[in-house]
Amino acid sequence: MRQDSAFKRAFILLLIVLLPLLFAAGIQAQPVAAQSEETKAAAAERAQQQVEQLQAPLYSAFTERYVLDELKALRVDMAAQRVEFIQQITDRQIEAVDRSVSYATNTVSNFFYIIAAVSSVLVIVGWTSIREMKEKMGTLADKELRKLIGAYEYRLREIEQQLQEKSTNIDENREAIERTKDIHALWLRAAQENSPANKIAIYDQILALNPQDCEAITYKADAALETNEPQWAINLCQRALQLDSANAHAFYQLACAHTTLGHFDDAIKFLTQALIKGDARLDDFAEDPALQPLHPLPAFKQLLDETMAKTVRPHN
Repeated sequence: MRQDSAFKRAFILLLIVLLPLLFAAGIQAQPVAAQSEETKAAAAERAQQQVEQLQAPLYSAFTERYVLDELKALRVDMAAQRVEFIQQITDRQIEAVDRSVSYATNTVSNFFYIIAAVSSVLVIVGWTSIREMKEKMGTLADKELRKLIGAYEYRLREIEQQLQEKSTNIDENREAIERTKDIHALWLRAAQENSPANKIAIYDQILALNPQDCEAITYKADAALETNEPQWAINLCQRALQLDSANAHAFYQLACAHTTLGHFDDAIKFLTQALIKGDARLDDFAEDPALQPLHPLPAFKQLLDETMAKTVRPHN
């Protein structure tokens, strides 16, 4: 509305100002039209002279006052319009800045909201992953530790078992050494003993320490023959042959025992077995008193000749 009133006032002011000028120009236009041949300089000079010759002002006081009031009102309206225009521009700028700031604030807020949401998701997922990783690492470490502990326990059991076996072997060897010393001492006593009964007692002690000693059994059989117990000697020799079927001394003692009992055929048979097995005492078995009853037998003479031939052959 202010713009429309300002335009109206400006239009009216222009009409007031221009009407006298147009009137003066119309007055001057008639001579100019009559004298179309005159130059523009002359016309201008005449117009200037006419203006100087005017005796009264073209405008009245009322007209001037009106024009001044209109000009003042026009200036006020133009100033108000300028202020309003500046205010509108300022408001629009402020609104644009406000929108920009709001957009930036919203953008930053949304960005931080997105970052917070993503961080929360990552924290939740990361915490779950870390917890699972921790559990897996604990399980794996526990498994490896158990495996390592099991391996060391197995090795320690093996070492302990080996130590126990070695300790047992050491104890057994110590006992065997002590038993061997005792047996050796008993053999020395038996060698120094002259009584067959005492020898049998000593051999019993040896067998108590080592029941598998075939030599002690055969010497006990020899002592039994000396005590005139041939059947006992046979039993002892049979026991020795059960432990060692190739024991030549046992066969020799069997031959002596069967000779004592008068079983000459069995005596020759066992004496032959003793010769085959290679008893060291066969070198002088012909001089053994226990075999004296066999001397007249042809089988004994043949066996003696064969023994002599084997004895002489290596010297040749």
